[in-house]
Amino acid sequence: MKTLRSFTAIVAGLLVCSAFPTSGQNPEEFSKAVSPLLSGTCAQCHNDRQAAGGFSVTGLSASNSIVQHREEWEKVLRRVRGGEMPPSNVARPSDSALRAFTNAIQMELDRADAAGRPDPGRVIARRLNRNEYSNTIRDLLGVEFHAEKYFPTDGSGDGFDNIGEILTVSPALMDRYLSAAERIARWAISTELPPKPIVDEYHQRDRKIRRVDPSTVEAIHRVEYAGEYTVRFGLPGERAPDAKPVTLNLWMDGKPLASKQIETKPSGLVYFDPYSEEEVRVYLPVGDHVFRAGFTNDDFVKTVASADLYNNKKNKFLNSIVFIGPFPSTVEKESRKRVLVCNPESGRACVERILSTLARRAYRRPVTPSETASLMRFVDMARTDSHSTEQGLQLAIQAILVSPKFLFRIERDANPTDPSQIHPVSDIELASRLSYFLWSSMPDESLLQLAESGKLHEAETLRREITRMLADPRSAALASNFAGQWLETRNLDVAEPDPKKFPEWNPELRDAMKTETTMFFEYILKENRSIAEFLDANYTFLNERLAKFYGIDQVTGPEFRRVELSRQATEQRGGVLSQAGVLTVSSYPNRTSPVIRGKYVLSNILGTPPPPPPPDVPNLDEGAVGTVGSMKQQLEKHRENTLCASCHSRMDPLGFGLENYDAIGRWRTRDGNFPVDASATLPDGKTFSNPKEMRAILTSQLPQFSRTLIEKMMTYALGRGLQNYDRRTVDTIQRTLNTDNYRFQTLVEQIVLSLPFQARRGEEVAPTP
Repeated sequence: MKTLRSFTAIVAGLLVCSAFPTSGQNPEEFSKAVSPLLSGTCAQCHNDRQAAGGFSVTGLSASNSIVQHREEWEKVLRRVRGGEMPPSNVARPSDSALRAFTNAIQMELDRADAAGRPDPGRVIARRLNRNEYSNTIRDLLGVEFHAEKYFPTDGSGDGFDNIGEILTVSPALMDRYLSAAERIARWAISTELPPKPIVDEYHQRDRKIRRVDPSTVEAIHRVEYAGEYTVRFGLPGERAPDAKPVTLNLWMDGKPLASKQIETKPSGLVYFDPYSEEEVRVYLPVGDHVFRAGFTNDDFVKTVASADLYNNKKNKFLNSIVFIGPFPSTVEKESRKRVLVCNPESGRACVERILSTLARRAYRRPVTPSETASLMRFVDMARTDSHSTEQGLQLAIQAILVSPKFLFRIERDANPTDPSQIHPVSDIELASRLSYFLWSSMPDESLLQLAESGKLHEAETLRREITRMLADPRSAALASNFAGQWLETRNLDVAEPDPKKFPEWNPELRDAMKTETTMFFEYILKENRSIAEFLDANYTFLNERLAKFYGIDQVTGPEFRRVELSRQATEQRGGVLSQAGVLTVSSYPNRTSPVIRGKYVLSNILGTPPPPPPPDVPNLDEGAVGTVGSMKQQLEKHRENTLCASCHSRMDPLGFGLENYDAIGRWRTRDGNFPVDASATLPDGKTFSNPKEMRAILTSQLPQFSRTLIEKMMTYALGRGLQNYDRRTVDTIQRTLNTDNYRFQTLVEQIVLSLPFQARRGEEVAPTP
């Protein structure tokens, strides 16, 4: 009953919120505010004869056209609100007339929504994508498994890789799942060790090791057997006798693992042979891990010329990491502690308890006795073949990991073929929706218990859980998976800037760019800041490497920290559009692209992506850029083609505003032989002369940006593309967000409390021919 009352309240509230703005409106008022602009302004270009951009306003003057031509009206509203229409070459109505125009359209859209039936939509069964699979294995078994190394790339739809319709399972992927399940189950349970220690060497000469900076190297190593390991470091070269002592540190997956003071002579001078080795003894868990080794307190490197950093006679540096092991250890594997909740040798009841507990967590719901019995058959089969109980448990884990109950998030409909039957999802299903939205992983015990108690759907309970979950380190997945796709910084992993033009580009700089945007997103989210700071902010997150790249002083060391930008720095930096990662992924490998960057702003910030280019569009004269004319001059010539002008008049000005940044985001004042001109005029006649002024204009369009972010995050949270019937939810969230000063956590909370997130319906099935 509580669930039904809560669901009814959501539906009723949605109807009230949608209906409220329509008070006092009627068709006559709509015609008075809209028809004159349609016939006197819009129809000049958008008529049946000319139809600029393939769009005509003929037949849109009546208020009832809102229902008949919903998609067209949505486009009109968004374009006018965004200042794209009417264009600057058309006589522009007064601001009050434009406000009345958009308000009238908004009111009629709200009226149409209120007259219709609320529709939460429907999400099909969703396979875990690679990130979700890795995170779920980590939280289920305590095993680090990097699915991106073993599984093919997930498809993408509506900008994200967690869309149910594109997450299919091919025979090849099923084979990968079977192989992965066998390896993960062995990692989780097995205590076997190889007959003799294994030696795995990562050396710079084999390019198996990555140099992060002159004092630090990194290697990705898979630990097949948990146990004690000797980790040995190769140290070629020698230093001056007055070099100070240093500490050698080893990190695993970003966490300190071991450190060692380098031996010194009795006189206090560092003792460095032309080649020496140092080693530490550590316990390593199974799984794929990122190991990083480096010196701290290494002031000597700062005094060495760049050309001498790897000169064996003038510096000592790391060039190899060797793993030797495993050796027996008294440390119990974390994965065994998670799985073996009791001693399996104590009897059948304990084994059943182990399997039911594990299956409940893996399937993310209570399990039935028959499901536990089916898993027990694997243990019995192993015992029949003279294998141990633990080996039988290993087989059962493999079966769990290839089960559709684990691989898919499945939600049940009472009437799956009746689209009129709207119902709230169960609390168990809601728990998975929430955890995979915020963590990209399975519900934890606290969330699962709340769901099993039937209390999770209560609004105050959900609010408390959202606060708790966002404070948890696992919420970093929202930055890496949602923000990484919304802002496209995931593409930095495959970016390959021209090494001749950009010799500064290296893995360290790339990782620093990703970290800046990730930490920036996490800060706005966890500190519940206004989303306006995505557009412009007087701070960012830097380490010494990225600060030097930006020309910002007084930032030292490899650690990232929040840096307040000086007045001079804010002329160049502020918000995501000035961050090097965003600027790199919106460029070509060898040059900037105002077109790509303008399209990026339209799509990801303003939510008005341009249509695909028409066929046979002439290419830009690449050879002339920077020699015959600047990029801006070449594009102005390019726009003389009427096929190009309509879209480029929207994209190019926004791209010009970012021309002070080169193809990897470094500030510049010249484009080849020509001074950079970052000034432009937007379609609504607003002008700017530099990136800071353009950011100010974008910030003034915060309502439009907020709507874009709402739509992006709703798509990610629901795992499906948004439809017309989702508009009323977007409107409701936007109104709430506006009243709370656009605070980011309010957006997250309102999505979780919305009808589409908490309910679903059936889907009519077409008859079989």
